[in-house]
Amino acid sequence: MRIGAVDFLNTLPLIDGLEHLSDIELKRAVPSALIGELLADRVDIALCSLIDYQRSPEPLRIVPCGLLGCAGSTMTVRLFSQVPIGRITAVHCDTDSHTSVALLRVLLDEVHGLQPALVHFDARNRRVVETGEVLQWPETMLLIGDKVVSDSAPAVRYPYQADLGAEWFEHTGLPFVFAAWLAKPGNTAADEAGVILDRQRRHNNERRDGMMAAHAAHHGWPVDLARIYVHEMITYEWTEAAYLGAMRFFESACRLGVIDAVQPLEGVPWSDEVGCSS
Repeated sequence: MRIGAVDFLNTLPLIDGLEHLSDIELKRAVPSALIGELLADRVDIALCSLIDYQRSPEPLRIVPCGLLGCAGSTMTVRLFSQVPIGRITAVHCDTDSHTSVALLRVLLDEVHGLQPALVHFDARNRRVVETGEVLQWPETMLLIGDKVVSDSAPAVRYPYQADLGAEWFEHTGLPFVFAAWLAKPGNTAADEAGVILDRQRRHNNERRDGMMAAHAAHHGWPVDLARIYVHEMITYEWTEAAYLGAMRFFESACRLGVIDAVQPLEGVPWSDEVGCSS
């Protein structure tokens, strides 16, 4: 079984220990890259950006054995700005996550009445993707993942900041789902992997403190902060509230033209009613 997973600290409670199983092959990449691995049949199941479920040119399904989400502050999906948010005209967006960029568009539009230009930004190398320009400190940028902590932008340079998870929860009262396990219909290996992933997630619930002690430094995190992060900020299980948050997000994304239509979340055990279509 081939599993595509994210190599971020917050993914450890979902996958730590799988590397010891002889019938599992783990392929690691950033969330935005995993959808390509799945569509090309290089993995059976992948922890993809949630928005890619709606954008996929092929039908996909959710395997409800875990997710990456939040119900409030997420710490690691953050907008940094040198100007007040109401004056933002362009955002350099970390290319590691499609969902986070879509969420940014929704929040800037619905909360702040803004539709700024979005620039693809290789945040690890501080490089504008389209032009190759090296830009150490863009006026406004969206960062996601471990780099928000391990390579944090200085607050004195970016006095205006927003945690997108916290802003979404304040705006909607709903949790947010950033990434979910996706698979193609009919892939029985994905179903088998889902059983293993569900079991491993449950097992790891009791091991999070030890995982953070063992792995936080490798990801550039202080251990104490890492423990707070995986215990109190990141959510890992599908609930009805998580489903409702996902559908609310899709409806907003559809209204903005981020996606063409809202498809039901196949595989999630709640209502399949859909909203917007364009």
